Amino acid sequence: MSPSKHYDAIVIGSGQGGTPLCQALAEAGMRTALVEREHIGGTCINEGCTPTKTIIASGRVAYLTRRGADYGVKSGVLHIAMERIRKRKRDIVNKFRTGSEKRIQKTARLDLIYGEAAFAGAESLEVRLRKGGVTTLHAERIFINAGCRPAIPTLNGLNDVPFLDSTSIMELARVPQHLLVLGGGYVGLEFGQLFRRLGSRVTIVQNGAQLLAREDEDVAKEVAKILKEDGVEVLLETKAESAARSRSGIVLKVRSKRGARTVVGTHLLVATGRVPNTEALRLAAAGIVTDQRGFIPVDNKLQTNVSGVFALGDINGGPAFTHISYDDFRIIRTNVIEKGSATTTHRFVPYTVFIDPQLGRVGLTEAQAREEGRKVRVAKMPMTYVARAMETAETRGFMKAVVDAATDQILGAAVLGIEGGEIMSQLEIAMMGKLPYTVLKDAVFAHPTLAESLNNLFGHFES
Repeated sequence: MSPSKHYDAIVIGSGQGGTPLCQALAEAGMRTALVEREHIGGTCINEGCTPTKTIIASGRVAYLTRRGADYGVKSGVLHIAMERIRKRKRDIVNKFRTGSEKRIQKTARLDLIYGEAAFAGAESLEVRLRKGGVTTLHAERIFINAGCRPAIPTLNGLNDVPFLDSTSIMELARVPQHLLVLGGGYVGLEFGQLFRRLGSRVTIVQNGAQLLAREDEDVAKEVAKILKEDGVEVLLETKAESAARSRSGIVLKVRSKRGARTVVGTHLLVATGRVPNTEALRLAAAGIVTDQRGFIPVDNKLQTNVSGVFALGDINGGPAFTHISYDDFRIIRTNVIEKGSATTTHRFVPYTVFIDPQLGRVGLTEAQAREEGRKVRVAKMPMTYVARAMETAETRGFMKAVVDAATDQILGAAVLGIEGGEIMSQLEIAMMGKLPYTVLKDAVFAHPTLAESLNNLFGHFES
């Protein structure tokens, strides 16, 4: 490679937006470079969705094995082979990663460059190559898909203890005896329940008044109830004040309304959010601005304040979900390649929290709808009313839908129950089609399926 090279487009980062984008640009006839610092696939394939859900599947098998008697099935002594679980995770990640890498390498007009990119101007990058040396790349269009990483909170003594984050915890070769989890968000809950099912004692420390701070209070309470049923200790409105090592492991000093106490565990997972990978990009050299948290603000077509420079995926501060990153790619493809006019305005942001049972969410929460001054009706039904849930002995949780009182349009939904993400998706389809809730209430669904629960949900409006 020459010290300086010109392209039609450069993509920084091979996440779920950057990978399909670089291929689409090249296939459209543009000479394109993809600059990747570490692994093809970004967070989703390497540290996020793929590995976590692979391990969570092992946790569910352990859970069902322990519940064998509930189904009239007798099983022997349960043994957790953590090294085997880890190997399965690594094998699947490697398969996804290498498959994507091969497809990129086979794409005409696309150069894959491994290295650390930093702006040298609005249309130029300096790349410190993994194999050594520096090269300069130029392009009129640059797309930033550099993602985020786990945040490290300011906590006295934290740097002196061997804490885990959402990446390193998946490399454990042994099940922790007692896992302390700092943070009650998606990551903390998924790993907390997982390791409880694998045999760990688990304590979740949450500074806020509820788990999953963005959810309705009734949803958060039900999630906490489920975790407690599984044997997870949940400490709400509890602030960690310091961390230290001891002979027993890791000591957390925490404080709540009841006063100070000490929690001792063998391992500590820090799950207090994520921060953008913007520091090393030298954005100021291109005049690209960031917000107070370091994210790159974009308009509804994903362009930064600098013409020709776009930011997609987690790094732009939008919803940090793989499917949103992929939709960002589709918006850019539509506008840059197909000369369309797609935007992020009014797009739905569905998501699923992969605790068990799952929490599927889309649209407005009840609290958000009422804060907006909307007149709403709330339909709410326990999973104990769902035939399929009863037949499978999976009746924990409930379904909830927020409906506009004037139009009968579904404004949002939360499904905390078996395959909650799948049921939520059916509600989202109705929302996309602007169907009134009555269509679902009166629809003919196959029996016995989880989908038919939508017939009954809308017969349970709260008075």
